[in-house]
Amino acid sequence: MTLTAVELLEVLWGRASTAPASPSQLRVLLMLEHQDGINLRTLADSLASTPPSTSRLCDRLVAAGFVERAVSPADRREVRLHLSSRGRAFLDDLRARRERELHAVLELMPAAKRTALLEGLEAFCNTAALQIHDTAPDAGDQTA
Repeated sequence: MTLTAVELLEVLWGRASTAPASPSQLRVLLMLEHQDGINLRTLADSLASTPPSTSRLCDRLVAAGFVERAVSPADRREVRLHLSSRGRAFLDDLRARRERELHAVLELMPAAKRTALLEGLEAFCNTAALQIHDTAPDAGDQTA
C-alpha cells in the first residue's frame, strides 16, 4: 500500500512538471534551500556524487539563474552555493502547483479520512526528520 501511495503521489506531482529543472537539479535546489551556502564538496557528498559531476550540475543551475556562486569569506579557494531569488521563486511555484494537484484529490476524500491522513503524515514527518538528522525519537514522542 505504501509503494502504491508513493507512486500515485509521483503521478500527481508529475502533473506539476519540474521543468525546466531535471530531478537531479531539483534535488540540488532543495538541498540549497535547507543548507544555504554549502560548498561544492559538501553538496557532492550529500548527493553521493563526484565534485566534477556536481560542478557541471551546478553550472547548469547557475546558467538558468537558479543558483549563485560566491567566494567564501573564510577561504578564497572555496566556493559557496546559494539559491537565487529566481530559484526560490521556482520552488515556491512548484510547491503551489503540487499542492493544487494534491488538494484536488483530498477534496474528494471524506473529512474523517483526511484528518486521519493528516495525523499520520505529521507523525511520519517528525519521525523521518529525526532519522534524517541521525537522532532517534524519544519513546514518549512516538504515536501509534
